[in-house]
Amino acid sequence: VQLVESGGGLVQAGGSLRLSCAASGSTFSIGVMGWYRQAPGKQRVLVATISMSGGSTNYADSVKGRFTISRDIAKNTMYLQMNNLKPEDTAVYFCNADALVAGGWDNYWGQGTQVTVSS
Repeated sequence: VQLVESGGGLVQAGGSLRLSCAASGSTFSIGVMGWYRQAPGKQRVLVATISMSGGSTNYADSVKGRFTISRDIAKNTMYLQMNNLKPEDTAVYFCNADALVAGGWDNYWGQGTQVTVSS
């Protein structure tokens, strides 16, 4: 299973970006998906998660009210709409997903996409 992120870039504070994560490969089903981020010199932390059906979401306190996670089940794609971006949102954003493969459920990571917010 491959996860490919896109949509990162450089934006001014207060601006918006939309990240995408496309899942592909030999999987019977994609389960819980999530976005994580890692700022320079810091640990990777959870940003948001979304359930298999898309009906349940969870956000880090730091992004609540500004970021929205969603998914298109038919396209095996997850999105992160980021509004009112702040310099402290600068990080590499990683896509994560549980996938049902031949041997059972496994967990996968994308390569990451850089988001830089200038003040």
